[in-house]
Amino acid sequence: MSEAWFDDAAGPVVRPYAMTRGRTRSDARLRLDLISQVVAEDGALRDAESAEAAGRPETARLGPEHLAILRGCTSTSRSVAELAADLDLPVGVVRVLIGDLVDAALVRVTRPVPPADLPDEGILREVIDGLRAL
Repeated sequence: MSEAWFDDAAGPVVRPYAMTRGRTRSDARLRLDLISQVVAEDGALRDAESAEAAGRPETARLGPEHLAILRGCTSTSRSVAELAADLDLPVGVVRVLIGDLVDAALVRVTRPVPPADLPDEGILREVIDGLRAL
């Protein structure tokens, strides 16, 4: 007797390359680290959903995954890794989708400060010691 096979066990119905229309990079040419923070612009989700409902052409490039990313980063900024985990999609696919949203001016991305640009710990300790001495 064979086991029952349900849709949930079948895996994703749409292959990742179909979600990105075969692209491996976005047009934005952003370098998105796993910890880059993505935040939706004010009203972006509302605008995208209303444009999609009205069938306006500016949302023809946006798929359900794009809207899911917008929903995920509307109330707070989220990292690329968090968005990929929440959507259960490969990070490479999520990077391309985020690039589409950046091109459409629906999200903005902030990159972490490189360690080389951070102040030296020794200098910070000296400042703290100087403040304590006052």
